[in-house]
Order: sequence, then C-alpha cells, then structure tokens
Amino acid sequence: MRRSSLSAAIAIATSLTTMDCAVGQTGPAPVEPGLTAVSGITVGHHTLRERPTGCTVVLVPSGAVGGVDVRGGAPGTREVALLDPVNTVEQVHAVVLAGGSAFGLDAAGGVMRFLEERNVGFQVGNVRVPIVVGAILFDLMVGEDPSVRPDAACGYVAAEMATAGPVVEGSVGAGAGASVGKFAGPGRAMRGGIGSASVTLPDGLIVAALVAVNPVGDVIDPGTGKIVAGVRTEDGAGFADARQLIRSGVTIGYAPGQNTSIGVVATNATLTKSQSTKVAQMAQDGVARAVVPAHTPLDGDTMFALAVGGYEGDANVLTIGALAADVVTTAILRAVRAATSLEGLPAAADFSPGSR
Repeated sequence: MRRSSLSAAIAIATSLTTMDCAVGQTGPAPVEPGLTAVSGITVGHHTLRERPTGCTVVLVPSGAVGGVDVRGGAPGTREVALLDPVNTVEQVHAVVLAGGSAFGLDAAGGVMRFLEERNVGFQVGNVRVPIVVGAILFDLMVGEDPSVRPDAACGYVAAEMATAGPVVEGSVGAGAGASVGKFAGPGRAMRGGIGSASVTLPDGLIVAALVAVNPVGDVIDPGTGKIVAGVRTEDGAGFADARQLIRSGVTIGYAPGQNTSIGVVATNATLTKSQSTKVAQMAQDGVARAVVPAHTPLDGDTMFALAVGGYEGDANVLTIGALAADVVTTAILRAVRAATSLEGLPAAADFSPGSR
C-alpha cells in the first residue's frame, strides 16, 4: 500500500475494535457512516409493519467489482455463481439482504425494477440488465404471521430509501426479525439485528461492512470473551453459553436453515473479481470471531465483497481482507447492541444476566 504499512493498518483496526467493544457498553458506539463511508454506495432499509421482518438494499449504481464467500451449510442466495472469477460479468449494481427465508429473495426483483427505471445495468444490445445479488435469513417464526415476508415491493421501497448517510442499525430492514442464540430453541433466544462499521487509513483506504445477524450461536465480544447476546438459561435469567453447551454434549434444538449471518464488505480500492473473492473469504473470519459457533450446518453464513474504486494507492489484499474481518466483527457487535426487545426476545441493551 502507498504510504501505509500493514502494521499501521492493524493498529488502526485494533483501535476501532477496542472502541466499539468497550467492556460494559450496552448500546452502539457513536454514529459512524458504516458501509456508506465508501463513496458511491447508498444503503436503504424497509421494515414491514405487519410482522418483524424486512429488507436492506446496498446500491452501487456506478458498479462495483464483486466477490462472495458462502461458508454456512444452509444458505439462501441469488446470483452468487455470477460472482465466480471465471464468469463474465464484472460489475454488481446492488446487494439485497432480506428476511423471510427463501421467499425474501423476491425483494431483489423490486431492486432490479428500480435500477432499470434509472437505466442502470449490464449492457446487452440495447437493454441494460441490473446485476443484483443477494442473500436471505430465516425469521418466519418471529411474530404471528409467517405469510408476511419481504417481496419485490419491499425491495423497491428500500431502494427508494437508500442514502449515503450513516447506516441505521438495530432492529430494522433485514435485521428486523433476526435472533441469536437458538441452540435450545427460539424460546431461549435473544434479539439480533443489523449493524455497520468502517475504518479509514491515513492514506485514504476505506474498508467497511454491513451485517444482518441471525446465527444459531452466541455473539461474543472477542475483546473480553464475554457473551453479548445468546442462548439464555432455562429460567431466562442468564446466559447458558453455547461453548459450554457444546462441551456438555447437549443436543442442538433448532432446525437447519433457520439461522445465518449475511453481510457486505466494501472498499474504495480497485480489485479484480479474484481479489474481491479473497476479501470476502477473509471477511468471514470476522463472523468467526464474534459468533460461536460460526459457519455451522444450521447457518447460511454468506459474505459479499464490493470493490468500488477511487482510492489512488496500491490495493494490498492482505490489508484489505484483514480490515474487512475487523469491521465485520464490529458490525456484528453493533447490530446486537442496537437491537430492541420483542416479547420473548430480549435485546442485549435491556438484558442484565442474573438480575431476575
């Protein structure tokens, strides 16, 4: 990297993580742009009123070189094969994250319509085809009516709402129906959510992340080793600790396909598809640091990477990937700390283990 060493990058990333993971912190860190710190990206949420669910749209109308890494055993995705470095299309115009399980993939259709109306897309003859990739999480058991789920209208509205301002976090958009700590079933889980974080190096390199957090496992603050949100004890008063449950041989009580952490990392560096794919792979380490266990057969963990360009220095993939993992961890912690409680799903900000 020009005018920046790897050691400097690591020092700044460590400072970022320490700031957002302070011991005793019960809410999100001070507002920061999050994913929209990368110029050219806008983010919009639409949260449905009828049931806690929704979708989140990341727009890059000018296009970004995309990559993806699918590490969970129960993913729900759209257009991920297109991102394989051997395939033709180079530019992605939007990423859609949605609740609603596989039904939520319909939200991408609304985003395609939104972009088509604005003449954004891959040129094929006299037609432009918007390249919209996406992933979903399972939240159909949250709320009373599982027939309420994100559709094309949800995606269109979220795209209309997209701005370059600070990303709204917590129980909104794709994170509205998210939950964490489901080892013993949904009755002992806690509220998940959506979070975002970014880091900017002195030479102008930016790496940012946005994650919707809905894992079967616990969310752990890697700075302290303490649980932030996760499976509760039978009386609901404390944390059962997924790490201890696994070591005790407890049978997992939640079905496959009902959990996942899905997200997007972005940079202002210029990367190839192969390099973006490597950044997406390295970003998954951020999930593994904050979610225990991660990448399980029950989760659909999927991470997209977007390289927007604009940074004038040399693209050091090692540095970008390392920072991507750090901001993913921070985004996960911010997501659960910004969440709000539902009946039967306490949020980290309102939960004091051992107090009841």
